Amino acid sequence: MKNKSVQTEIDACYLYRKLAENESDEAIANVFRQMGDIEQSHAEAFARRENIPTENLIVPSWRAKTMNLIGKIFGYDYVLGALMDTEKSLSNAIIKTKEKNKMELTGSETNHVKILWSILENDKNISGTQHAKFETRHRSVGGNAIRAAVLGGNDGLVSNFSLVMGIAGATGGGQAVLLAGIAGLLAGALSMALGEWISVKSSQELYENQMAIEMDELETNPEGEERELALIYMAKGIPEEQARRMSAEIMKDKTHAHAVLVKEELGINPDELQGSAIEAAIYSFILFTVGAIIPLAPFFFTSGFQAIVMSVAFSAVGLFLIGGAITLFTGKNLWYSGFRQVIFGLIAALITYGIGKWIGVAVA
Repeated sequence: MKNKSVQTEIDACYLYRKLAENESDEAIANVFRQMGDIEQSHAEAFARRENIPTENLIVPSWRAKTMNLIGKIFGYDYVLGALMDTEKSLSNAIIKTKEKNKMELTGSETNHVKILWSILENDKNISGTQHAKFETRHRSVGGNAIRAAVLGGNDGLVSNFSLVMGIAGATGGGQAVLLAGIAGLLAGALSMALGEWISVKSSQELYENQMAIEMDELETNPEGEERELALIYMAKGIPEEQARRMSAEIMKDKTHAHAVLVKEELGINPDELQGSAIEAAIYSFILFTVGAIIPLAPFFFTSGFQAIVMSVAFSAVGLFLIGGAITLFTGKNLWYSGFRQVIFGLIAALITYGIGKWIGVAVA
């Protein structure tokens, strides 16, 4: 039986190889293949230490297979982002554990992330444009997008499940539950959509304003911006003379200089500003609605105690699936995470049902 460390390396190997198979840019695909080989060597090293046979070792878990399915359906950029997030999370977890136990940090804790970027930076077949393309892809989508989808569905399910149970407690599961549930679904989904639109739009406007200020500075004081860019490169470890030459060369093209300054000084990736606030709002609305419809569904065709029981059953299944989906990022045990989600959701619904019952009796 494989332990968790071995399986983590196996899954990373599997996913890197799937990324390579589905990457049209051969230079980037070669990077993924190299990472897959490195992860396999790590898995084999762990396996030998645990006396696990290394032949036919690369057998992915259900999590890795699910991530590959997501890649097939929605695109492998999502897999890349999730994989990079996992690498960073593992590194952070190792660092926190060592700090908690007052163990010495050796610098090897972030080796997986460092190795990937080292390959990208040192591979002569990887151009600056390809490097930027890779960075944009893994930062713009991936783990955060999938995580947002899971959490959006969870918000819709838990909030509307609690609302439905509260009204059911007050009315005994009458038709008022359906009306209140639909109202709660629409109110919650619209609120989520508006919040997402404001979040995306305000971020875009902030970044656009900062970029405009940077262009003004570039036009009014190009010498100062050139010195500033040289200092940024020097801070990265580039020798002073080389940093000054690079800065001078970049400043010959004002448009290119502005793009570099925006990225290096402000830390803004202009490609990320292309996202649509309307699109983000629509996705948020849909995801919340999908979760919110689950506890409400039985009340469309029945009512009373039967509808309440069915609503609880449907919601429990939905909560377990969401808990299971969360383990794609946490790596926790499926049953533990799924049942934990069910217990918390049922507790919230039980509280609102009890309050609704009390209010219903008091009003009657």
